[in-house]
Amino acid sequence: MESKGLFSVYCSNSITPLYKKIQNRLSSSSPSLAYPSCFIRSKHQVSFKPQNSPASERVRSVRRLECTNSVEKASNVVSETEGSKSWVKRKRLAVFVSGGGSNFRSINQACIEGFVNGDVVVLVTNKHACGGAQYASDKGIPVILFPKTKDEPGGLSSDDLVKVLREFEVDFVLLAGYLKLIPLELIRAYPRSIFNIHPSLLPAFGGKGHYGMKVHKAVIASGARYSGPTIHFVDEQYDTGRILAQKVVPVLANDTAEELAARVLREEHKLYVEVTAALCEDRIVWREDGVPLIRSKENPEEYY
Repeated sequence: MESKGLFSVYCSNSITPLYKKIQNRLSSSSPSLAYPSCFIRSKHQVSFKPQNSPASERVRSVRRLECTNSVEKASNVVSETEGSKSWVKRKRLAVFVSGGGSNFRSINQACIEGFVNGDVVVLVTNKHACGGAQYASDKGIPVILFPKTKDEPGGLSSDDLVKVLREFEVDFVLLAGYLKLIPLELIRAYPRSIFNIHPSLLPAFGGKGHYGMKVHKAVIASGARYSGPTIHFVDEQYDTGRILAQKVVPVLANDTAEELAARVLREEHKLYVEVTAALCEDRIVWREDGVPLIRSKENPEEYY
């Protein structure tokens, strides 16, 4: 496969190759991309340390912690102890969007303000001109186009997407209004590390075709008294992964779909930031029956 067409940087009025040596890196047996991206829109210079950087320039390896309590199985939790305080490795996040990316913006702002112990290091989209991609460009966040389609011929394949995310050292993948089915290659590469937000209380009003305003219209038509956002793990189907968090929003007697959507969206912004903060602090634990829970930050003995 020609990598020359895939790896380029989009500068304000031209597309230019990043490095001459980038060609054929994908087909290399041990790829080490200095700056991998199939479609990077950025007005700012962005840099990151590849996997073969000197140890002094990289975050030190993290000690694995296995809890003996049968309710918990946490890993990658504590990296080092300074005095009496333990700290957690700052996480690297990839966000996927198809539209304006309001949840993406909320998460990125929370990272900037220090509420989330992580950074959005790359944005993935199936629409290069969407609002989320423009916001990422303005903030200096690399934008990758996926998948390759008739309308977007410059997109990456599933295998190449996984390779690029690996080069960015992504810890978690957050879907925020991304309307394409996530490929099996990515799910296998990031087990229990891909999350989606849906604008209804799953499992109700979920599945293929249930997105955006269609969800809110269906909720109102059903006579349901409550709705709200759900954050869940991503599997091979639409909206069927394990539920991680939900927020209840009342459906008022005279609600329009637009009014309900606005009320749910406000809660989406809050909930996704709260869950992302928990992810980046390694506060997700698993019950024996496979149900994920979030450990309280204030009281480690409480879960929700």
